[in-house]
Parts: sequence; C-alpha cells; structure tokens
Amino acid sequence: MRYWFQENRSLIATLCALGLPPAISAALVPVRTSFALPASALVLVLVVVVVALFGSRFAGVVAALSAAAWFDFFLTKPYETFNITYTPDLQTEIALLVVGLAVTEIAARSRGHREEAHEEADNIAVIHDFTEMVAAGEPAPFVVARAAAELTSLLTLKDCRFETAMSNGHPTRIEHSGAVALGGLRWGADQSGLPGREVELIVEYRGQTFGRFVMTPTPGSPVSSDRLLVAAFIADQVGAAFATQTKGA
Repeated sequence: MRYWFQENRSLIATLCALGLPPAISAALVPVRTSFALPASALVLVLVVVVVALFGSRFAGVVAALSAAAWFDFFLTKPYETFNITYTPDLQTEIALLVVGLAVTEIAARSRGHREEAHEEADNIAVIHDFTEMVAAGEPAPFVVARAAAELTSLLTLKDCRFETAMSNGHPTRIEHSGAVALGGLRWGADQSGLPGREVELIVEYRGQTFGRFVMTPTPGSPVSSDRLLVAAFIADQVGAAFATQTKGA
C-alpha cells in the first residue's frame, strides 16, 4: 500500500488540487455572509500549501488556480458566477492566487534541495560500501553481482549484466569521467536519459581490462551527472577487486 501511494503520489496530489478547493469553498457557503472573506481566502491558501508540500509544482499551480476560481464562484458576489462586483473582493482573489503560486514555488524548490541532499547521502553510502568490500578482499564475483544490482537501481536500468567479452562495435559508453559517449558525441543523460538499446561501462584497473557491464536503459529516465560518476566509481572498484584476486592467485 505504501509503495502504491508513493508511486501515485503525483496523481493523488493533482486530484486533490482539483477536488479540494471546490469542496472547501462549497463547505464555506453556509457561513459566507458571516465569515470574513479574507479568512475564507486564508483557508483556501492552506489547502494550496498542503497540496504544494505533498505533491509537485504542477499540482500546486493547479491548486492555486482552482482555489482562486472556486473562491470567486462560491464566496464572492454575485454568488454562483465567475464575476466579481466589488474591487476589494477582486483584490482578495488576486492575493489568494499570487500567494498560492508563491508558496508552490517555495515548496518545489525546498523539495528539490531535500531530494538532492538525500541523493548525495545515498551516493556517499554506495561509495563507502564498495570501498569497504574491496578493502576487505571480497571475491570478485560477489562484487560484480552487487555492482550489477546497484547499477540497476542507480541508473534506473531495465537490465544489467557483466560480460568478459568486449564489443567490436561502438556502443554508447559511460566513460570513467562520468561522461556519456555516443560515437564521437557527448550525451546529456541528465535531461533525456541514457540513449540506445545498450550502454556499456568498461571495467578496468591500472590499464588492465577485465570486462564490461552491458546495461539496458529505461527510455526517458534522466540520470544525473553525480549518478554517472558513482557508476564509474563502481566499475573502478570492480576492476580493483579483479586485480586483487588475480594478484592473489
């Protein structure tokens, strides 16, 4: 249930953005002659704040527009129309819309900063785990299996496998600098995702090549430059594990 909720969070927020403002506005109809209009506007601002914090920027904007529209329809004279007779009522509605949009933008930026901080913490944890594994002398097959699973999650892949044979062609490649090379071009994976049907990540250590990860990307899933750098680091650690095993043998 929790997984479904997280997966459909954006949809739920958008539905709330569409449904809550008219419902709350209609609920205020019985007291609209005795309840101060600015107070009603503040109630609707609270609805926008909740939607903006819970959902996306899009949901917050929809909530702000919906709140302004239904505030006009239910709570300003002439009632049950989208007209406003009095200038103070128009000013209140404009203030409601502006504050709602401002709160939405603030919430979206704050959410973006939290997500970036969370991703950075996850990346550091992955780097630490692979460094510890290699330092502890974990067998190379174990490190490979862990790397394939981590790369699948990190880069939102459909599939990831390790091959010792190298490609004869020129597939899309994640380089050890974190750049994505497509032929002789550089690809902006942070906006449009990894290109092609397959992407390779070479596993090497101190000039010795041990194989490559062959990955099937999910089309249209953006991959940040930080994640690409972590992927390159994982490949380096797998190469170090192979080199240690070869040296020990």
